Amino acid sequence: MLWEYYLIALAAVSVFTFFVYAVDKWKAKREAWRISEKTLLLLSFFGGAAGGYLAMNMVRHKTRKWYFHFVNIIVFTN
Repeated sequence: MLWEYYLIALAAVSVFTFFVYAVDKWKAKREAWRISEKTLLLLSFFGGAAGGYLAMNMVRHKTRKWYFHFVNIIVFTN
């Protein structure tokens, strides 16, 4: 039972992280105020790695930064 709540929370954080990465990409294209890399990495580190890595590949955001790949892959696989 507790495991199910954990998975639901993890999915919610991943969806939120995906949304934040996508919004940052949208802002980057429009040269608007951006979301800090620190915020993106912290969201990935604290449960949103699946959504972060999916957003990196779907919206092509932060794919040239090795540390984004590192954080998202390491956290997602653990």
